[in-house]
Amino acid sequence: MTEHNAPGAAEHRTVLLRGGEVHSPADPFATAMVVERGHVAWVGSEGAADAFATGVDEVIHLEGALVTPAFTDAHVHTTSTGLALTGLDLSTARSLTEALELVRAHTAARPDGQVVLGHGWDATRWPEQRHPSRAELDGAAGGRPLYLPRVDVHSAVVSTGLLDLVPGVTRMAGYHPEGPLTGAAHHAVRTAAHRAITPRQRADAQRAALARAASLGIGAVHECGGPDISDEEDFTGLLRLAAEQPGPQVFGYWAEQVADAEDARRIRELGAIGAAGDLFVDGSLGSHTACLHEPYADAPHTGAAHLDAAAVATHVTACTEAGLQAGFHAIGDAAVGSVVDGVRAAAEKLGIARVRGARHRIEHAEMLTPATIAAFAELGLTASVQPAFDAVWGGSDGMYAGRLGAERARTLNPYAALLRAGVPLAFGSDSPVTPLDPWGTLRAAAFHRTPEHRISVRAAFAAHTRGGWRAIGRDDAGTLVPGAPADYALWRTDELVVQTPDDRVARWSTDPRSGTPGLPDLTPGAELPVCLRTVLFGQTVFLRPNE
Repeated sequence: MTEHNAPGAAEHRTVLLRGGEVHSPADPFATAMVVERGHVAWVGSEGAADAFATGVDEVIHLEGALVTPAFTDAHVHTTSTGLALTGLDLSTARSLTEALELVRAHTAARPDGQVVLGHGWDATRWPEQRHPSRAELDGAAGGRPLYLPRVDVHSAVVSTGLLDLVPGVTRMAGYHPEGPLTGAAHHAVRTAAHRAITPRQRADAQRAALARAASLGIGAVHECGGPDISDEEDFTGLLRLAAEQPGPQVFGYWAEQVADAEDARRIRELGAIGAAGDLFVDGSLGSHTACLHEPYADAPHTGAAHLDAAAVATHVTACTEAGLQAGFHAIGDAAVGSVVDGVRAAAEKLGIARVRGARHRIEHAEMLTPATIAAFAELGLTASVQPAFDAVWGGSDGMYAGRLGAERARTLNPYAALLRAGVPLAFGSDSPVTPLDPWGTLRAAAFHRTPEHRISVRAAFAAHTRGGWRAIGRDDAGTLVPGAPADYALWRTDELVVQTPDDRVARWSTDPRSGTPGLPDLTPGAELPVCLRTVLFGQTVFLRPNE
């Protein structure tokens, strides 16, 4: 593979890619593609490519590689992802004892006085089935301030040293003397921990996250920021960094309530494209803070509600009137119901056409019913979802079943029902909650732990490419057709196949007469594709060494 060109030059060159497989609706049998001025100029057969060979600036011989649109990850926390990549990652800890050893080793390698940040612990996967105590954390951290959010980032365990940095925390909602902190107490200790991060640490973490995304064929990410997640400096700094260097495009959402045009103007001044993302209507199932109609199976309560239908309606109305995209974080069935009721109230006031045209979005949307699915379709709501959640926590023995009981757990993440109803899907990772992993995300959707929720690989692929662009109001991107932006990735993979939940459809789709382009085999256990190159607007932003 040839080396990439200098920034700012590649998009003006004409490049012919040939001798591979080009995944394009313009030609299901395409083996070649021409890129000119940062856009796809032509897609077609190897024989027809000869006519372009002498009139281009560069020829890339694919040697059988697959060319696809670059992926879009529709829900990312970029700085936290980078800190997990460069810092203490507890997601691989197989026990509480191992997690404490990782904390001890990581802390010992850091300068005295520095706040220690970690991520990714999940006690439901440990044999001890409990979180670390404060005394255990104090011992492992040697008295240092330590912040360890749970994998879902809706609760955290901390050391006494960090609590000492937050006056009054013991009187805040969500404070527990020994248990994980939630709510206001969690937000306060998180703010204190993040304030200790230097600007250089933050920028390095952001670069690390975007570099990882590019190496996985991800060309765009939706950053989900907000006052309860990070701070304005982190958000605006990320947008500046992404704009100044080659790499994945970053589209920012700022999760703050909007009541009027002045609020909307301030959100836009931050560089946000919407007052959406993690505007919390509830919390998470793992932390027992998702808002349910019926109590948890393993706790005598129904979680926490942060916004009601009236607040949702106010936000959606103000955003729609200002031409700003609105959205919410909603996981539990009661929370999703509040969102639907609020959006419907806004539609009754403004007219359903205006609300549908704004393409408001809901993050996670895990506990859905036939009625709320129908409402999503009626109101034009995009479901921004994370299939890896099911891969990690689904199944009869997973965290969902433990929290909800097997019967309710089987209803979660019903992707097939959403597609049948015509609800637009946009796939993401919620990284660092689950890692950046686009092909793994597709596998999780196609081989959902609940078989009736499975969708075809082709539908999953569309949700992770075109779906992310559609979610920000762009219908011209995420596909390789003439005129579209030349955002693509090259992959080393085995034979292409067509995989659907219905074997009859799969058999027909493999018939050449169907004209259905194949995709890599994502059967669990099969090797996932390896990214060889990622190109955005005609410019290479990742090139795998020695390929």
